[in-house]
Amino acid sequence: MMKHCGTKTLETERLILRRFTVEDAQPMFDNWASDPEVTKYLMWPTHQSVDVSKSVLESWVPLYSDEKYYQWAIVLKDIGEPIGSIAVVNQNEQAEVAHIGYCIGRKWWHQGIMSEALKAVMEFLFDTVEFNRLESRHDPRNPNSGKVMQKCGMKYEGTMRSSDWNNQGICDACYYALLRSER
Repeated sequence: MMKHCGTKTLETERLILRRFTVEDAQPMFDNWASDPEVTKYLMWPTHQSVDVSKSVLESWVPLYSDEKYYQWAIVLKDIGEPIGSIAVVNQNEQAEVAHIGYCIGRKWWHQGIMSEALKAVMEFLFDTVEFNRLESRHDPRNPNSGKVMQKCGMKYEGTMRSSDWNNQGICDACYYALLRSER
């Protein structure tokens, strides 16, 4: 039996993971959502204006009232504003499975920041919410996303051919997962 509690603030050495607010629209737009390199392998279109970012945040913020909703702004302590996001994008209550998705601004790639955020979220989802399985996937053309999963202890489970889609069209999906008992 899982113990849903909604999106709680998490803190790591360099990061604060917190709920988004509508006031995050400008940094969201500036730091990652407007960059076609960031959104290249994602399932949502590059934001063309800060109004799009604001609209997205206006749709997300009310969802925080749901104790099964998990969506964090990744705030770098050094600059005090969001540089990316991480969320449970799908979950299977019966199997106690959470599927995690994430993205971060290009300026912060290859610095271990995404791994730091994912580790904190995984600990929270295992220890507090008590999910049994945490999983994620990436397009094989975006191997750095898989490196984040590996760094956080997720095990490669296989590649499903032409099983997914993103801004590049239909694509393969490399799946990774970790079970609570494997930690």
